[in-house]
Amino acid sequence: MPKDIIAQLMKETDRHMLETIDATKREFAMIRTGRANPAILDRVLVEYYGEQVPIKQVGTISTPEARLMMISPWDKSMVKPIIDAITSSELGLNPNSDGNVIRVPLPQLTTERRRELARMVARKTEDGKVGIRNARRDTVEKLREMQKEGKISEDDLRRFQDQVQKITDTHIEQVGKLQGSKEREIMEG
Repeated sequence: MPKDIIAQLMKETDRHMLETIDATKREFAMIRTGRANPAILDRVLVEYYGEQVPIKQVGTISTPEARLMMISPWDKSMVKPIIDAITSSELGLNPNSDGNVIRVPLPQLTTERRRELARMVARKTEDGKVGIRNARRDTVEKLREMQKEGKISEDDLRRFQDQVQKITDTHIEQVGKLQGSKEREIMEG
């Protein structure tokens, strides 16, 4: 019976760590790199019939050029609220419109802004690593509790802790690779 429980615990730990990696990827997608990427607008909310909704729920976002996004609102009355929402966001973008379509040019990133974005990536990477370590800690606590209850031996506890550490190391390495990739994207952008 303990083997089934341990296998389930290891699976659960791996799943939590993978979810943390996915969350880190989503955070990275929202960091502007100088290339047009609709994901950077995901957190910009616009009022639509009394509710705050993401821009992608009120129009189509496309990237016709590497440094330009276009938003085609489904309801033309949304042009001004979308422009206002983007302008007031912390993204530093200046959209313009012909009344039907909103063009959002992405300015060239300065060296200082690139460094600032790289620091932001480092913070989000550390958050991801902390999430992975928290999953490890929770699993190790459960293993220790099982050992105290006599469900597993001290040798099993050490062996399973080593397994959890290997899983942790693998996932932390993945987050580190994601960080390196995102930082290169920012610096080259």
